[in-house]
Amino acid sequence: MSIYSGVNFIMKKYCAYRFAHIAAYKKDPASIQKTIFKEIISKAKDTEWGKKYDYASIKSIKDFQARIEPQEYDHIRDYIARMMDGQQNVLWPDKIKWYAKSSGTTNDKSKYIPVSDENLKNCHIKGGWDAVTLIYNNLKDAKLFQNKSILLGGALETFPNNPNIIAGDISAIMLKNFPAVGRNFYVPDFETALMKDWESKIEKTALQALQIPNMAMFGGVPTWNLVLFKRMLEISGKDNLLEIWPELQVYMHGGVGFGPYKAQFKKLIPKDDFIYQEIYNASEGFFAIKDDFAREDMLVLLENGIFYEFIPLETYGNPNATAYTIEEVVEGVPYVILVTNFAGLSRYVPGDTVIFTSLYPHRIQVFGRTQQFLNAFGEEVMISNAEQAIAHTCSHTDAVVSEYTVAPIFLDIANKGGHQWLIEFEKDPTDINEFGILLDKKLQALNSDYEAKRSKNLALDSLKLTKVPKGTFYQWMKYKGRLGGQFKIPRLSNSRKIIDEILFFLKTRTTI
Repeated sequence: MSIYSGVNFIMKKYCAYRFAHIAAYKKDPASIQKTIFKEIISKAKDTEWGKKYDYASIKSIKDFQARIEPQEYDHIRDYIARMMDGQQNVLWPDKIKWYAKSSGTTNDKSKYIPVSDENLKNCHIKGGWDAVTLIYNNLKDAKLFQNKSILLGGALETFPNNPNIIAGDISAIMLKNFPAVGRNFYVPDFETALMKDWESKIEKTALQALQIPNMAMFGGVPTWNLVLFKRMLEISGKDNLLEIWPELQVYMHGGVGFGPYKAQFKKLIPKDDFIYQEIYNASEGFFAIKDDFAREDMLVLLENGIFYEFIPLETYGNPNATAYTIEEVVEGVPYVILVTNFAGLSRYVPGDTVIFTSLYPHRIQVFGRTQQFLNAFGEEVMISNAEQAIAHTCSHTDAVVSEYTVAPIFLDIANKGGHQWLIEFEKDPTDINEFGILLDKKLQALNSDYEAKRSKNLALDSLKLTKVPKGTFYQWMKYKGRLGGQFKIPRLSNSRKIIDEILFFLKTRTTI
């Protein structure tokens, strides 16, 4: 037995021990959530925020819900700014060094989410270990600690107003604090992994990875992994990744919906038993992981320092909307997720909507965003509708979509309204018009509001499909200075700002 296979054997045993804890909270989520709630309230009671809402007198979850409204970023922006200036005991008693930087998907301004040492260790890094544990539980011949793995993370920067504060993508914060036991099993080296210049990072990562004879896993946002893998194939002259690393086993992905990318990855990794493990690791916390690879949902992590609440999407924004705890949710209802954590967030709204697909154990699918939907005409098209429609249409036209964004075509006196789809194809459909017709029909089948508006073209015309050259979205992101894991192409928007910017960019650039 080699040293590495011996290490892998030990880690397999360790993961079996960890899995027993995961199995325990599947059975009794309510008591675990109540314990976390009490611990957070107790620790935060003497902060400025805790005194404002008199945490010391809170006796129940109902007390907590009655005192504090759901908090979006704008509600706590000033508190976080003061924390980043060095003030202590504002939202959380400890000084916080790390801040997860997120651009959001509809706003160019960055958000800075506090990540305390406790939150980092007992939520994000613990969630990473949970993900590895679930791989070993499902895949008996997993070799994550025998072969190497590729992790493509974000970048870090010192906050200009306070050199003691470090901000960046949550993946970069996790890499910077990566457990020593795992560092030798990952490429690229951590200096390369944390580079700001994404083009240089991808080039160096490709060159380093191609020197490794065996890879077990890779992880990261699909958009940037595809760029990396295409570069690897260019350098190596190979047709797919299995020709480079026959023992590839797992892709751990998150950050964006995977549906539009799956066909491309299946082409890159033509292996029927290859595992795609979705993780739900947001700036605010590590929320869920796919625990059963035969399913398409994720297990909610209930013992990772997060107290969860859920408001039905249809009532979100109403002053008296009811928030439900984990023991009160039901299957099939779109919920807005609220989190309270060990970094000072209280009833915070990350902006995601989820649907419970099972209870005991509690599993979810990400349904969409509270702010990323298309409702210019009352059609209420969610991101899940768009991604399912794209996947269906691609499968029926032998096409592969690499990127897309959708915006309204606003009605005027002479014309009806509609939707414009800007699509970049990795593989073109045989008939672009047929693709548009099938896409429109599938959207109607998925969304009754859209179907009603499209009926006899009374309110909405059929969608307008605009094909753009390969590389358009990447070059536009580069032009905007938005290369990196925390930046995402907005899929759906109720304004034409993004789509018009891209169309103008195409007009003014002679080559892509």
